[in-house]
Order: sequence, then structure tokens, then C-alpha cells
Amino acid sequence: MTDVETDKKTPEAPRANQLASQIMNSSTVMTVLAVVISLVVGAVLIAFTDSKVQATAGYFFARPTDMLVAIWDAVSGAYIALFNGAIYNTNRDTFLAGIKSITDTLHHATPLIAGGLGVALAFRAGLFNIGGRGQMLVAAGAAGWVGFSFHLPIWIHLPLAVIAGIVAGALWGGLVGYLKARTGAHEVILTIMLNYVAFYLISWMLRTPGLLQAPGTVNPESAAMLPTAILPPIFGERYNLHAGFILVILATVFVWWLLNRSNLGFKFRAVGENPNAARTAGINVKSMYIWSMLIAGGLMGLAGVSQVLGTITSGFSSGIDAGIGFDAITVALLGRSTPWGTFAAGILFGAFKAGGYAMQAGEGIPIDIVLVVQSVIVLFIAAPPLVRSIFFIPKPGARGKKDKTPNVSKEVTAK
Repeated sequence: MTDVETDKKTPEAPRANQLASQIMNSSTVMTVLAVVISLVVGAVLIAFTDSKVQATAGYFFARPTDMLVAIWDAVSGAYIALFNGAIYNTNRDTFLAGIKSITDTLHHATPLIAGGLGVALAFRAGLFNIGGRGQMLVAAGAAGWVGFSFHLPIWIHLPLAVIAGIVAGALWGGLVGYLKARTGAHEVILTIMLNYVAFYLISWMLRTPGLLQAPGTVNPESAAMLPTAILPPIFGERYNLHAGFILVILATVFVWWLLNRSNLGFKFRAVGENPNAARTAGINVKSMYIWSMLIAGGLMGLAGVSQVLGTITSGFSSGIDAGIGFDAITVALLGRSTPWGTFAAGILFGAFKAGGYAMQAGEGIPIDIVLVVQSVIVLFIAAPPLVRSIFFIPKPGARGKKDKTPNVSKEVTAK
């Protein structure tokens, strides 16, 4: 009997097992499991920081049930508050009042999704765009200036302010792509430095009369946006969700089409996979760097627009970005740099933000616990082997691989 005949008779894993292995090792399942682990870690932290749990721990061996009940009360109370603040508030009397929680989640998610798309698109082109703060700031400055300086009809004023912000963010991001293409400078260094340039530039403009500073004040803040430049609420004044969320949905569809259906998106992905091979295939790699950062900066600009024209319309300061430029990196990583994955990740982090405030107000849970949960999610997303080991999931293709260990008894028999 030859080795070839022996290999042919080696049984393969059943098709059902192969399918189950593919499902369990999919990026979606890995993401869900990472979230589950993070919630467990958050539960442990909540229990350790709860004063009642600490008090009952002193006489645990005398009455262990007291500590177990205290742990259950602390963890369940915190996560119920998280649900009430992020999905549906069961303490409200009417349905319309209860759904304010989900609208708050979408409201917080709007700039996170836009910023995450800007990071994800750059990732797919092989660039690390950590300049979201600077791109958001210049976009907010441009959109805000148009928003309070011109008296125009809403159907002209609002689109003009939105376009001004997107274009400003695109130019700020495109500058990074241009410098990288022409000089070879690394985009991480460029974006970090331009973050500082944008921050101090906007800060100076907010302290200078005649530029962004509101008339008649010495405070470093802008004037309020005119009513014709404010993104209108989607479901009425009682909810915070504004039309920026619709723009974000359209942006997600655009990025999906760009990456998966357009020639330019194919070039982005080719450069991201292997710039040398893309260059050999005739793709202008330098041009792709510029275009990808232009579009990524425009998406970041949309995040700044949603902040200044939708969230903080009474006048903005140099802190208008609210850390969203860096949170967008986490959202893009959690979304696996895919458009709809980033969209879902943005909603998840919006839920954490909206629910985190409810946890802090209702249960006294430190908001830092929510930040730890978010960080742990990213940790496990970046380490799929660790998730597989925790849940005893075999590696992809492990069951289907043939055993390469030589069978000595069969070799002797054959001889």
C-alpha cells in the first residue's frame, strides 16, 4: 500500500463540523465573543468597586449568600441601567418616552461612525489615519463659520455649511496624503503633528475677534449657529437625534460602494494589500495615497460637521472634537475596517456612551468602567487566538487537516 493510497483513505472532517468551524471562526462571532468577555470583565470590576460587596466580603465565610446577593444586585443593577440608558428606558410611562434611549445612542454614534469610516477607509489603503482630531477641528471651524456668518435660506445655508466642513476636513487629510506621496514622510507622524497645528490654529481663531470668536465676548468660543444652518431633528424636538445620522447612513453606503464596487476602491484595496505589487500592476500608488486621505479626511470632516451643526449649536470651543477622533480608531478596529462593521461598532460604542451616563447617574458606577470595557473589547478583537482559547474553539482548518505523522506499523506492513 502506497502513501498516496493511505492519504486517500484518511477520513476528512464531516461537512457539518467544517461549517461549524467556519462559523465560529468568523469575524462576526469573534467580535460578539469579545464583547461578551468584555461585559464579564466589566461585571467583575463593578462587583469589586461596589461598597456593599466590599462590606459583605468581610464576613463572607459566616454568611456567603450576603456577598453573592450583593454582587448580583450590583452587576444586574448596572447592566439594567446600561440597557435603560442605551436601548429602552423601562422606567418611563409611555413608549415614546422610553425610546429616547435608543435615539440618544444613535445620536452619540453619529460622529463615531463618520470618524470610524474615515479611519477604516485609510486602513484599507494601507494608511494609519490618526489625524481625526485635526480633521474634525478644521471641519468644525469651516462649518461653524459658514453656520453663523451668512443669512441665507435653509435649503442653501445648511448644505453650504455641511459641504464647507467636509471639504475642509478633506483638504486637511489630503495634505497628509500629498506629503506622504511627495516626500515619503510617514502618515502617523504627519497626522500627529497636524493635530497640534489644527488645535492651536482653531484656538487662535477662537480668541481673535473677526475670525471665529463670538462678537462681544472675550471667551474663546464661537457665536451660536443660525437656525438655518442647524441639522434638523429627525423625530422632533424632544429627541436629540438629528439629520446628521441620515448623512452618516449615506456615507456608509458610499464607502461600501467605493470599496466594493468601484475601480478606485479596488485600487485602494490593492495598494493596501501590497503597494509593490500594485505598482507593478500599473497602479499609481502615490495618487492612491492622496485620494484615500482626501476621502478619509472628508469623512472625518462629516464627524466635525455633525458636532458643530447638530450637537453643540450654541457655539463651539477648541474641545469640539470631544476625543471622537481617537475613539474612531477603536470603532474602525472593532468594525474590522469594513463599512457596515464600522457602522455597527459605532452604534455599539454609542450605546456604551449613552448607557454609561445612565449607569453613573442611576447606580453610581464610575464612567471609567465603561471605558475599560471598551478597551478590553479592542484587546480581544486584536487577539482572536486568545478568544478561541477561552471558548475552546479550534483553529480554522484544524479539523480538516490531514495527519502528517508517519504511521510506522502501516509502513512495515506495506514493506
